[in-house]
Amino acid sequence: MKKTALIMAGGRGERFWPRSRKNLPKQFLSLTGDGRTMIQMTVDRILPMVKMEDIFIVTNQEYRGLAEEQLPKENILCEPIGRNTAPCIGLGAVHMAKRYKDALMMVFPSDHLIKYHQMFLNSLQDACQIAEENTNLVTIGITPDCPETGYGYIRFRQDERKGCGFAVERFVEKPDLETAKEYLETEEYLWNSGIFVWKVSSILEKIEALMPDTYQGLLRIQDAIGTPQQEVQLEQEFFRFASESIDYGILEKAKNIYTVPGTFGWDDVGSWLAVERIQKTNEFGNIANGNIITIHSKNCIIEGSKKLIAAVGLENLIIVDSEDATLICKKEAAGDIKKVLENLKICNRNEYL
Repeated sequence: MKKTALIMAGGRGERFWPRSRKNLPKQFLSLTGDGRTMIQMTVDRILPMVKMEDIFIVTNQEYRGLAEEQLPKENILCEPIGRNTAPCIGLGAVHMAKRYKDALMMVFPSDHLIKYHQMFLNSLQDACQIAEENTNLVTIGITPDCPETGYGYIRFRQDERKGCGFAVERFVEKPDLETAKEYLETEEYLWNSGIFVWKVSSILEKIEALMPDTYQGLLRIQDAIGTPQQEVQLEQEFFRFASESIDYGILEKAKNIYTVPGTFGWDDVGSWLAVERIQKTNEFGNIANGNIITIHSKNCIIEGSKKLIAAVGLENLIIVDSEDATLICKKEAAGDIKKVLENLKICNRNEYL
């Protein structure tokens, strides 16, 4: 069956402020030191399975220029307004249905990193085999190695298998630490990676049954594809859509959901702390990129550019300097960086967003 891919690239990456900004979000940045941006790396790793002309990018209208600078212009779909992942995936699905009638559809976030590419492709192949049967929906779950509280979890049934996958019993929200420890001990939970595989016809069938208003809007968008009314219809329908995630709108309610456990070095690069996992630290545990001098400092993440940053006697800090803003943050408070942006919005200091 024809394989296609949808890459979701509309997020703002607020936890990577001040490098990730409203006009240059995380997925269009290079965080690995090799010059390849997050979204380019996402495309690169799936090319062994999907032809470039069969890869669709869904992003926000204001990021069209960024997407076209980094990727082929064909198949870049732009949402007039963000409405979460269900309408995003639905938009990709109706474009694929218009072109191919039906196909396998793999869905990826644009801002994750994967260390072991062949193991990743093997998991995708396993998921594709399950998704080709009937109307199965498949998610790639990540085998947890610590009691992580920043991810949603998937509980699977060990006694109900299909190929290399397991039937999903339920999806659960981000747990507290004690609950996450319990999940880890049971060996019945996986991290929810946000990577999905299904037939275009299968996901549209589920949207029709479980999100009927959204489905009718998607049909009107599909009818207008390739006509002079395409952009007008897209804008009208998207503003009507409810903002809903694919997890809540479909996966938590549908049947025939399977998960394939993955162990391929996945990282969702959710905050500046991820830099320690994707770049090498020096002998003092520091990561220093830019014009940096460190003296008696250890376990710091320091990102600069032309301006000299001298760090003396510091420990466990995140320091990020950009042209118009500087972040200084304790590592344990990295999750509160989004509160800076909330404060900026309240104060109407939108030039720093």
